[in-house]
Amino acid sequence: MPGTPRIHLVGRRNAGKTTMVCALIRELTERGYRVASVKHTHHHHELDTPGKDSHRHRTSGAVATGILAPQMTALFIPSESAVRTDDRYVAFENAFADSDVILVEGDLQTTGTRIEIWRSGLTEPPYAVADSGIRAVISDVQPDGVSCPWWPSASIADVATRLLQVWSGLKETGKSAS
Repeated sequence: MPGTPRIHLVGRRNAGKTTMVCALIRELTERGYRVASVKHTHHHHELDTPGKDSHRHRTSGAVATGILAPQMTALFIPSESAVRTDDRYVAFENAFADSDVILVEGDLQTTGTRIEIWRSGLTEPPYAVADSGIRAVISDVQPDGVSCPWWPSASIADVATRLLQVWSGLKETGKSAS
């Protein structure tokens, strides 16, 4: 269904975002949930390998290019830089319609629900110190200067339960991103 709840796990470089996203995917999947994921990056990457047929199709002007292999399906949709990232998540919501939740690693600028990953070994404070839009901070210690809830990172099961509470709230309000 369009409107699948989408939760962004954001944080500074080396905060442990990928580790946390993977752990949450495993935990939620073990609980029977269907989890889709998106990796957001603000760096330009050529995701479709230059020289391959699919890349040639796309650079020839195709508005979208797909790759269908026995064990994998991929879709590449070029977008103009003027298109807002939040608008582009609609394509994922449609493609991931059979999922219960979409976990996005990154995208601090989204208007969507954001939960920050932070750890005490970082030299910079959590984004949540200055960004009141962050709903919670997952960390090994309670960070100073944040007004949102702190979720201890020691127990992935507890973090997943808290995430499910946020997710339930999104489902009840019919919101996928706010």
